[in-house]
Amino acid sequence: MARAVATPEPQLEKSFAVKAIVLVVVLVPFLGTLYAMVQLWQRYVGWTEVALMLVLYMISGMGITVGFHRMLTHKSFETTPWNKAMWLIFGSLALEGDPITWASTHIQHHAHSDDEDDPHSPLEGLWHSHVGWLFKHKNNIAVYGTWLKKDPVVVWVSKYWLLWSGLGLLIPFLIAGWQGLLWGGLVRIFLTHHITWSVNSICHTFGRRDYNTRDASRNNFIVGLLAFGEGWHNNHHAFPRSAFHGLQWWQIDLSGYAIRLMEKIGLVWNVYRIKESDLRKRIVPAKAEVMGGD
Repeated sequence: MARAVATPEPQLEKSFAVKAIVLVVVLVPFLGTLYAMVQLWQRYVGWTEVALMLVLYMISGMGITVGFHRMLTHKSFETTPWNKAMWLIFGSLALEGDPITWASTHIQHHAHSDDEDDPHSPLEGLWHSHVGWLFKHKNNIAVYGTWLKKDPVVVWVSKYWLLWSGLGLLIPFLIAGWQGLLWGGLVRIFLTHHITWSVNSICHTFGRRDYNTRDASRNNFIVGLLAFGEGWHNNHHAFPRSAFHGLQWWQIDLSGYAIRLMEKIGLVWNVYRIKESDLRKRIVPAKAEVMGGD
């Protein structure tokens, strides 16, 4: 009788393929950025390319912060279907995954923040929490994201998220050719990736803790600026559903400003705010004494 020949497990093949794709998505923008730095040193870049990079960085970055994060994951406000779709499409330009996968991963992060079940726990080191987790984490949508599949707008955007991501490369190419693709595409994606990931790594390692939380989340001014308010991460972990991460007047929160503007013109409603009494309950003791003396 012939002996059966063992065949590789399909799941293992898929896992290797996924890791290879992640490597390409991480590495290609990095290499493109190195090449762009050489060109910048040799003054081979024009203002059109720089403008494309900045504009698309703001659009895709705020698509992540306002759309993927505050609107979708934490339900910080409600809006119309077309406005929801627009913000989710903007977030898809960042090439950080589809909205359902992104949101379910972040929900798991809050459920297990800084413990061994956290997708990007700092317990495994700064590199792991920044980018290494992308090669290990197996998203569990069945546990953390089933409710997302009940929203037709979210399902539709997620279904075609690769198309939206492709447009984020095609549009700058059509406007400024290969230089547009380099700066408005690869460099912009590199910056968006690493600033987003810095919220996971830097903001769980370096910065101030103004509020008591069960994790090591911290407020970081620089990340707050670059990530459109997401760097006020200790504030966010203390009050996850708050539409505004900058809880003090000096804590710049561009995403929060955008939400306030949309609220004023009637594009969003039921915007979630934290009561002053709740803020005082969670503030660290030293801060509480200072506030009590004012």
